[in-house]
This record gives sequence, structure tokens and C-alpha cells, in this order.
Amino acid sequence: MAENNKFICIHGHFYQPPRENAWLEVIEVQDSSHPYHDWNERISAECYAPNASSRILDQKGVIKNIVNNYSRISFNFGPTLLSWMENNDSETYQAILEADKESIKNFSGHGSAIAQVYNHLILPLANSRDRETQVIWGIRDFETRFQRKPEGMWLAETAVDTESLEILAKHDIRFTILAPRQAKAIRRIGEKQWTDVNEGLSIHETLTVLIFLPVNRSMYSSITVRYHKASRSMDFSMMEDGLRRACSTRLDWKKIRSW
Repeated sequence: MAENNKFICIHGHFYQPPRENAWLEVIEVQDSSHPYHDWNERISAECYAPNASSRILDQKGVIKNIVNNYSRISFNFGPTLLSWMENNDSETYQAILEADKESIKNFSGHGSAIAQVYNHLILPLANSRDRETQVIWGIRDFETRFQRKPEGMWLAETAVDTESLEILAKHDIRFTILAPRQAKAIRRIGEKQWTDVNEGLSIHETLTVLIFLPVNRSMYSSITVRYHKASRSMDFSMMEDGLRRACSTRLDWKKIRSW
């Protein structure tokens, strides 16, 4: 594959738990978020809003363009966070919805946004009815906001088991995102020999994996494997310099793939 035909997909997982006082139905002042009223307000101002109008600088540090990052990455927002944002930061909320519409034009009809289980519940710890409720509510919330059906769904803490994947497939969710060490064994389609990947090994970070589900062999779930090293560095370092981050990722790519 030619060098200029390689692509890197960045996924942003954005979630805040409901912080409203159950009696007052509003978020009370949170001193630790000073100078902001509460942590939702602070994180929105420092993260969600800046990503909707990201400054692209030239080599002299002068702004040469402003872009909506959400239109160029894969992302999910938790329903509880979007519910707060709709009422308290409507400008950023609308920018997120518009970014998904723009991405549909840019990515052959596929939107950047994916859904999330509604309350960030860890599905394998829940009973079957609650699991399905979380998936259904997550889909309905997504459809109401983005005016389309979701293709993918984020699972809380990427926790998964076979039953959870069966529920996703039942509701036409085509893929989810997992960590490379969450599989026991893999094999290429058409081959019979399995490769054990649960003892010191992991799925290659650039592979997409299909899981054919035992409840119905015609049903399957597509698993996108995240690149752990790049994911950690994007979360906790190097974000002050996008060019350095891009160069580092490019070098990592050359190390992990020869084509």
C-alpha cells in the first residue's frame, strides 16, 4: 500500500455522569472546578468547545484555519452529557450535531458519531433486561439527536461478553471498539487454526475483527481494535503540539505495519 494511502482513525470518547442534585434537578456549585460553576461547565469550556473550533497554526504560531475536529474524527458523547450540554452549552451542542452531518458528506455517507450505552453501565455486570434497555435507550437518544441510526456503539470501559455483542447485533449495531488484549484467540477468515493471543500477546492494533455469534451464525459483530500506546499518549501527553503528535504516530505506524 502506498504511503499516502494509509489512514489513522482517532476516536474520542466523551462522557460525564449526571451531576444534578436529585431533589433540585440542577448541578450545585462544585468548588473544585473553580473558576467555573461545576465540572461539566469547566470540561466543556476546556475540552468540548475548543474541539469544535480548533485553531490550526502555521510555523510562526499564527492561526491559519479553524476546524471542527468532530467532523474529522470518530466520536461518541454520553446521553447524560449531551442532555446537560443541550441546555447549558447549546453552541457546542449544535456544533457537534453539525459536525456529524458534515462528516457524512466527507466519509461516503458514514457519520463520525457513534452511540453509547445510555447510562455508561458496565454491561457484563447487568442482567439481560437491563443490558438491552441500555442499548435501546442509547440508540433512541442517538436517533433523536443526530437524526439517523447509529452504526457503532461505545461500551462502558470497553467491557464486553458474548451476550452483550448479541444484543448489539440484534439491534443492528455493526461495530464496537475494544482494547487489543480483550480477545482469547483469533484466526483469519477461512482458516481453521486459532492463534492464542491472551498470554503476553494481543490482537494487532490495525486489524478489524469479526466475531460470529453463537446464537445465530449469520449474525456477527465487528470489533475495531484501539492502538493502546497512541491512545494513552493522546489522553495524557503531547496534546499541546499536534505536529509532534502526528509525527510520533507516523513513526509508530511504520513500526507496527510494513504495508
